[in-house]
Amino acid sequence: MVIYHVVVYQERLLLSGDAHRTIIQLVGSRGASERVPLAERSAEYAIHCPTSLGALLLVRLEAPPTTTSVWYCSKVAVTTPEGGVSLFPCYRFVSSSTSLALRDSIAKFVFDDVRPIELDQRINELMYLRQTYRWSCYDDGLPDTMKADDIMSLPAEVRFSVSKATDMILTVSKALVELGLQSFLSSQQRWSSLHQIHQLCQQTRTPTCRLVEHLWREDWFFGHQFLNGANPTLIRRCTEIPPNMAVTEETVELSLGGGVSLSQEMERGNLFVVDYRLLDGLPANTVNGQQNYLTAPLVLLHLNSNNQLLPVAIQLKQSPGETNPVFVPQDLEADWLTAKTFVRSADFADHELRSHFLRTHVMSELFAMATLRNFPMVHPLYKLLVPHFRFTLEIDALARQLLLSDGGSLKEYTAVGGAATLEFLRRASASLTYRDLCLPDDITGRGLDSIPGYYYRDDGLRLWDIIHRYVGGVVSYYYHGDDDVIRDSELHSWINEIIVFGRLGDERKGFPKSFTSVLELTYFVTMVIFNASAQHAAVNDAQVDYFGWMPNAPVGLRRPPPACRGCCSERSLLDCLPDPNATAHGLATVYLLSKKPADFVPLGGSMEQHFTENVPVEMAARFRSDLKHLSCDIRARNVGLKLPYVYLDAATVEDSVTR
Repeated sequence: MVIYHVVVYQERLLLSGDAHRTIIQLVGSRGASERVPLAERSAEYAIHCPTSLGALLLVRLEAPPTTTSVWYCSKVAVTTPEGGVSLFPCYRFVSSSTSLALRDSIAKFVFDDVRPIELDQRINELMYLRQTYRWSCYDDGLPDTMKADDIMSLPAEVRFSVSKATDMILTVSKALVELGLQSFLSSQQRWSSLHQIHQLCQQTRTPTCRLVEHLWREDWFFGHQFLNGANPTLIRRCTEIPPNMAVTEETVELSLGGGVSLSQEMERGNLFVVDYRLLDGLPANTVNGQQNYLTAPLVLLHLNSNNQLLPVAIQLKQSPGETNPVFVPQDLEADWLTAKTFVRSADFADHELRSHFLRTHVMSELFAMATLRNFPMVHPLYKLLVPHFRFTLEIDALARQLLLSDGGSLKEYTAVGGAATLEFLRRASASLTYRDLCLPDDITGRGLDSIPGYYYRDDGLRLWDIIHRYVGGVVSYYYHGDDDVIRDSELHSWINEIIVFGRLGDERKGFPKSFTSVLELTYFVTMVIFNASAQHAAVNDAQVDYFGWMPNAPVGLRRPPPACRGCCSERSLLDCLPDPNATAHGLATVYLLSKKPADFVPLGGSMEQHFTENVPVEMAARFRSDLKHLSCDIRARNVGLKLPYVYLDAATVEDSVTR
């Protein structure tokens, strides 16, 4: 008689009960153990067998159809009679009629599974996953999403924990109250003064937001936000003036300073452009019964000898004409400030839907769905990727329900809401390329390798390199060469679903449709993890800082753009700004999106134990060490900055898209 000592790890999560009446059975290469019922208050068991089971292959967990308990099993540890310890990751809920076959934590490819029982388990797991995680067409012009009638119909494993669910419920229901905004909800009148806006915005005033309120009129701060604000992904080096922008040497002569010309500064690489063409022609929303206005500005900026990035020309609509003047800093102060405010409102719209929702939320859901449907838990890429999809499916379902659907705050209270929302997302999705999602290529493609003071680039590239080194180490450990990549059928099913259900097959988008080398695979997986963690942090966490002072990022504008110079005043600008009701809803939304969750997990900080082999465990430890060193470097640099750039501090970057 031999004894196997078994420890069943149970966690108290949302809706979790106890393991009472669940059956456990060990399966080895020489046979199976008896079926042992788990006790209500015990985690450790001794399973007696007449002889050794040989190599342990599976742990089976089965719950009878009559059980009413739902419990969460994180893992099962088995000590064999020979003294070895095997870990069987689970991270699943066990409920009525559940039948799980858990594999040992040692990662394996499909071509490594030579025993029929292992191959059958692998096939059965994938069949279950594809039935559980089904694709749904949200819109013909966007990547598909997970099919779910409502939040409650999502699989329990991808739903929020108790603390996360409580945090979200309380935040949604009380955000307006927490911010002291409820008294403004009944007001749809025009603003009497900027001081009145100050009173509304004061509850969202972080230290950075206080600076923004003082600096929002300044030209250097306007330029700074294109590099280090909430939307640092649009600006690019200008190699020729856009043909639809009516700018000449004379237009910007005074702004550039004496002794230099437009062509000279362009040749030196000192001119930059921001183009909001995706907003052109969209039907602006009607908010609280009042028509809002959307513009598609073109902005020309100049890097001066003091390394300040200053706007030198703003054209508010795409087509030049007599009623579409080019504004310059020498115009009347009210004209120039109004032009910049229209740009900032356009930037808010582009940020929320393109930079934030599409590029991080939607794409992470796409990658998560493909991972959950095509990799069994024993696959090394499942182990590498799954921590970076924690809560992503539920937060995206909530975003569609609470922000983007009819009655949602973005749909109802922003200029890019209403019919404009989906049309803009379609345009942004159609224009998205693989290079856009790969930070090194994106920075080079936009010509921003050398512009000084671009901390999003500096910190982001270091984070990319750290993630890439970790991913490369893990991928190379398991894929012994390019041939292993080519013959991994599950890998090719994964990328095929990403391309097909992401609608990424257009050659001009540049997404790989297959992998033929370890290097290609490493780069793609790095992109997936970076966008789910670092990129989301960069565009999400800055919102309350830069959008908390409403005039710096109006959710919409209630007057058309000025059609001539000399027709603006502070009164006309106040009349442009969104009413108090829309402003309150906008502030509550960015507060909700920016608020740090109660169960925050930093990049590399997942407690789930998927890898147990020494080499990947050591690589993960080095990954965390590299992230810690980067965090220290960023904090040291920020001490000397008037506006610290904190959004890619590795200690504050979340492991996945959860808000």
